[in-house]
Amino acid sequence: MSNLFDKTTDALGASINMRLLRNSITGTNIANAETPGFKAKKVDFEEALARAIDVEGLKKMNPSQPEHFASGPGAISNVRADVYDNPDVNVTNDGNTVDMEREMALLAENSILYNAAVQLINKKLAALKYAATEGAR
Repeated sequence: MSNLFDKTTDALGASINMRLLRNSITGTNIANAETPGFKAKKVDFEEALARAIDVEGLKKMNPSQPEHFASGPGAISNVRADVYDNPDVNVTNDGNTVDMEREMALLAENSILYNAAVQLINKKLAALKYAATEGAR
């Protein structure tokens, strides 16, 4: 059976899932901005997603072990986000590392990129719908 969706649709779906995770982590950081000793978390997935969709021409890589980078067919579904303590922040007197201005900016940026990915998927699905309904005429 052929795959109905192409690599772009799969990548947009993975991006949406990762942006949901980033939104959740950023929301947790914001909610704990006043919690003494709270360590802000950071989410990275863009590089792993780029490798999986082969943006940089890594098509020739053939990972033989599961610990290797995800690349090639089916790699997009194996992309995982890295969630870790944010090393790029200042520690306050109470040990909290949340920078509210940075977190709010990240939340706004993430929201814009999430909405853009949803709109692109909607356009691709609308094109499929058009092809399916207009093809019968």
